[in-house]
Amino acid sequence: MRLSDFDYHLPEELIAQEPAGQRDKSRLMVLYRNREEIEHRTFKDLLEYLNPGDVLVLNDTKVIPARLLGTKEGGAAPVEALLLSPVGHCHWEALVRPGRRVPVGARLEFGGGLLNCRVVNKTRFGGRVLEFDFGGTLFDEILEQVGVVPLPPYIKKLLADKNRYQTVYARQAGSVAAPTAGLHFTPELLAGISKKGVTVVPVLLHVGLGTFRPVRVDNIQDHHMHAEYYRIAGGTAEAVARCRCAGGRVIAVGTTTSRCLESAADAGGKIRAGEGCTDLFIYPGYRFKVVDVLLTNFHLPRSTLLMMVSAFAGREKILNAYREAVVKRYRFFSFGDAMLII
Repeated sequence: MRLSDFDYHLPEELIAQEPAGQRDKSRLMVLYRNREEIEHRTFKDLLEYLNPGDVLVLNDTKVIPARLLGTKEGGAAPVEALLLSPVGHCHWEALVRPGRRVPVGARLEFGGGLLNCRVVNKTRFGGRVLEFDFGGTLFDEILEQVGVVPLPPYIKKLLADKNRYQTVYARQAGSVAAPTAGLHFTPELLAGISKKGVTVVPVLLHVGLGTFRPVRVDNIQDHHMHAEYYRIAGGTAEAVARCRCAGGRVIAVGTTTSRCLESAADAGGKIRAGEGCTDLFIYPGYRFKVVDVLLTNFHLPRSTLLMMVSAFAGREKILNAYREAVVKRYRFFSFGDAMLII
């Protein structure tokens, strides 16, 4: 399939620049895989589409302040580093701008010298490996002082409350972008879901370059995903197994949750507890082994995320739904509205 097969027209004014006033007051498009009907609801109506015995799977990763603004040591030239993932003690893989000015061996400083690093290597995806020196202070603590939450580049408006780019159930720090389908949930809605008899369980996938890296090849099969760390606890694997045996549905909140579950599944759909790194690329032709229902946002044209939802529901059905979303003035991307694919 060609990259152009996953293009669509989106008016710029439909790109959400800020979250909805209340998380669960965003809109919800309900798309059925086996019939043509499309329903237009509010996110808090999600409860009506869940059944006792279903299992709702969430990605409880937490966004870290991974954007670092600083300079080359001894100079005034500004540099920016986006931390992607740790690759050893004091070492992080990162995207650095402007890359041409930051060769191997360069030294960078951030926060007026509170955090310093040396470029020790290049990566196959055009990034750098940075070796940090932070004077004995815990890295997470100094990152909170120096770093900035890395909002996507299409969001031009400053975020008044940085917690709105975290899910209410975010627990485990490590992502450079939020699992945005989960941003719509409130504690009250989650409590109502549990009260209905739906089991709510977490998985972990730290969102990194694999999720948001653009596709730059015409034949999408030539695209290679950047690996991302994931972990599934034994209790989650058991809950999914019980649900499947009892005829319930596995409902994945977001594409990152879907990648995590599908990466950990065997050919029969049994989830293996454990941890690892996944570079699974899901595009049309892929057969889902675990996920029965997908809750997601509206994704960028030509993105791997759009390809994944197209694999789940069919490319034409998804693109038709996106065209209707444009007509109905849905809000798109990270702070936008949601889609439930049944």
